[in-house]
Amino acid sequence: MSALADLVAKGTPVPQHGPWPRCLVDRDVWGEALGALGVGQLTLLGLWGETASVHIAILDPASSTVGVLSLPCPDGVYPSVGRVHPPAMRLDRAIHDLFGLVPEGLPDPRPWLDHGTWPSAFPLSPARAVTGDPQPYTFLPVEGESLHQIAVGPVHAGIIEPGHFRFTANGEAVVRLEERLGYTHKGIESLMAGATLEAAAKLAGRVSGDSTVAYAWAFAMAVESAMQLEVPSRAIWLRALMAELERLANHLGDIGAICNDAAFALLHAHFGALRERTLRAADVAFGHRLMRDRIVPGGVATELNLDGIAAISSLIAEVRAQLPRLVETYDNTASLQDRTVSTGVLKATLAAQYGAGGYVGRASGRSFDTRRTLPYAPYDELTFEVPMLTEGDVDARVWIRIREVEQSLSLAEQILAAMPQGPIVAALNRSAGLCEGMVLVEGFRGDVLVWLRLGPDGSIERCHLRDPSWFQWPLLEAIVENNIVADFPLCNKSFNCSYSGHDL
Repeated sequence: MSALADLVAKGTPVPQHGPWPRCLVDRDVWGEALGALGVGQLTLLGLWGETASVHIAILDPASSTVGVLSLPCPDGVYPSVGRVHPPAMRLDRAIHDLFGLVPEGLPDPRPWLDHGTWPSAFPLSPARAVTGDPQPYTFLPVEGESLHQIAVGPVHAGIIEPGHFRFTANGEAVVRLEERLGYTHKGIESLMAGATLEAAAKLAGRVSGDSTVAYAWAFAMAVESAMQLEVPSRAIWLRALMAELERLANHLGDIGAICNDAAFALLHAHFGALRERTLRAADVAFGHRLMRDRIVPGGVATELNLDGIAAISSLIAEVRAQLPRLVETYDNTASLQDRTVSTGVLKATLAAQYGAGGYVGRASGRSFDTRRTLPYAPYDELTFEVPMLTEGDVDARVWIRIREVEQSLSLAEQILAAMPQGPIVAALNRSAGLCEGMVLVEGFRGDVLVWLRLGPDGSIERCHLRDPSWFQWPLLEAIVENNIVADFPLCNKSFNCSYSGHDL
């Protein structure tokens, strides 16, 4: 029996939760799970709360199995996960901000999402009026001679989401970086509670604009899993086509932006043009550049016609024709290589400990891709490779993107060639009763997790959405140390974490 299966067997199963099991556990089993996480036997996928309970989603890498453990918290406290497993630290803090549950033993009890300006405390639990003025945020102390601090953000010089970065430097060398996020908190999960499936699907697609397909697909699959609904094959293949177009657009844009941060605007312009072509093809094919609101519970909201097929086929041919020349330029430009090679190195041990997904993990030896490790249709019928490198620097993260662009072109081509005919949406069973579902979908940054519970009337009772950035943002702090301040934009863009997806 695997480590995760042993933990699940010790709990009480929760009925109508799919496709993976969820069980209620006591503090002893919860402690066993934390111990397995702490020694790296299991990988943390998600941690979220409710008014009187806390849930943890876990991956067992040895068996590629997933499970959810739930701990009742009638007294409003639970053993902190971050106390023994640092990747959970910010999730513990967010649970306290949103629900008032106290993580016992949490080394860092500072608020995370709550900046002290909400009209009520713990907005997802019974509201309590905020009293007094917001307290200033206390950054971690730094001691040493010849150190100075540089404060950047939350307002930045450019079209970028808000986030604060506090650098401590010795000359040009960064000694410590500390982030403060939460500026784009929108109360997504609070808005989800009680929402209809239609309204909730729109909210899911707006958690992080560059991942609208990934979020909408994960949300729809979670609903369908809870309802045990069979989705038409054509709808599933159309979803995958949208996902690969989204991945293609973001990777092309990121490669160019990284080059731009190294002062090589030529490649930025060329890759930006290819990204624009991808967005235009998506608009022709699905009626929206970002394909927002095109995936709905039960299927998809739009059909793919001959013009759309022609637009995507033309895009594939154009990117294939231009990509080799652009990659050669990147690889043979000494000034670019000088800035990206050996800059911002993420160690493989940290990538594994934090369960880093996407290009961040795969550039540092963690070959995890939900489409392959926890396969879902139609990827179980498609041929593709998951690129992996071990250098862990900015250059490696660029090369992972390049290889994933190549894989997405191949996948889009395969999907167009094998697209089944038939309906594109199935009717929802809104009287399915109280049921739950949890799904992982591979977005361009990594695995997006959605867990939800449907009420008896088919509305959303509770929905949690976890962006891969939760486990990537802390790693950005680690890789910047001992690099020069001027290389932070390169490191930051090579991660390209989501502010909005993280801040909820």
